[in-house]
Amino acid sequence: MFDYTGKVVAVTGASSGLGKQMAEGFAQQGANLVLLARRVERLEASAEEFAEKYGVKVLPCACDVTDEASIDAALAAADEQFGHVEVLVNCAGGERGTGTKLVDFDRGDWDFTINLDLSSVFTMTKKFAGYMAKGIEAGKQGYGRIINIASIYGLVGNTAIPTIAYHASKGAVVNFSRGAAAELAPLGITVNTICPGYFYTELTTETLDTEFFQSFAKQTVPMQRYGKEGELNAAAVFLGSEEASYVTGQAIAADGGYTAV
Repeated sequence: MFDYTGKVVAVTGASSGLGKQMAEGFAQQGANLVLLARRVERLEASAEEFAEKYGVKVLPCACDVTDEASIDAALAAADEQFGHVEVLVNCAGGERGTGTKLVDFDRGDWDFTINLDLSSVFTMTKKFAGYMAKGIEAGKQGYGRIINIASIYGLVGNTAIPTIAYHASKGAVVNFSRGAAAELAPLGITVNTICPGYFYTELTTETLDTEFFQSFAKQTVPMQRYGKEGELNAAAVFLGSEEASYVTGQAIAADGGYTAV
């Protein structure tokens, strides 16, 4: 099971953190990759590494997920290189205004976060789902999978740190994925969400390393630790696989039990 030989997986936010980790997880299963991010020099380094380690083909492609023209150019490059894309992982994201209370939250920070974390997922899904549907109809690929990376903060609130725009955007991604799943199911495309708990990334390290947050995690995460590198990969590989053909519209929390209590 979960053999990706000959399949193509596109990952946004693939220059670092969870995006890069999941991309490598797919490469380990034999998938060819389209790595998407703004920092193309990092993508090129990862492309060389993955191709050498796993014997797969990797296309590094500069892409700003908030810019429709940039997305179109990336999709065209993927089509020229491979001619099909079975899996899209929408992992790119970020936020502004974290730590600011709702009553003081800046509208500019709200708009930035919603645009990067939610509107980009809409545009990427729209473009790639349309491409996948045409590929399925033409017999170029057997199925389509879209995996949207949300957050545990898309499922619940939190008492550790104010981050209202992030809660709003990630919660919307979860339900956007349900709506998209219902629409795209007849086309042979599934849409699911992964909701990570506390993992180290460039955006989270400073917060997670504080004494306060380490104490908070021990009290609220049943496993009493943060997620380790690569612990998100299994969920992504499963949801993107041919075998997961009857799983759609679901939100899977990889969180050490945080949302279970």
